[in-house]
Amino acid sequence: MFDRIRALIDRWHDLRSIDTLSDRDLDDLGLSRAQLAEFISIPADVPDRIARMAAVFGVPEAELQANRADYLELLGTCHHCAASAACSLSLHHGDIRSPADATFCPNAKLYADRAAVAA
Repeated sequence: MFDRIRALIDRWHDLRSIDTLSDRDLDDLGLSRAQLAEFISIPADVPDRIARMAAVFGVPEAELQANRADYLELLGTCHHCAASAACSLSLHHGDIRSPADATFCPNAKLYADRAAVAA
């Protein structure tokens, strides 16, 4: 329980620190204030799910992260996905072995597009 409260307090401090950033700081990061706030609020398991799902499609994680806009889109979509709990369980238990098993994923098209470019 204490760890959860601590994490909430840390996240609250992180979000408040965004307000202190100048426009130049945000330009240097290449993110808007809203994008940065969204990024900070993403749970730690989201990047893991993205990397695992990318592997199902045969896309290296580094390939995904190379395009910042696409990666931020992946993060946001995965973060707000209604099937995140089921997805996580399926990925960790090996139930998703091919792209055909991942038709429920709202990011499937982006993974498939990246896989086609990599091929």
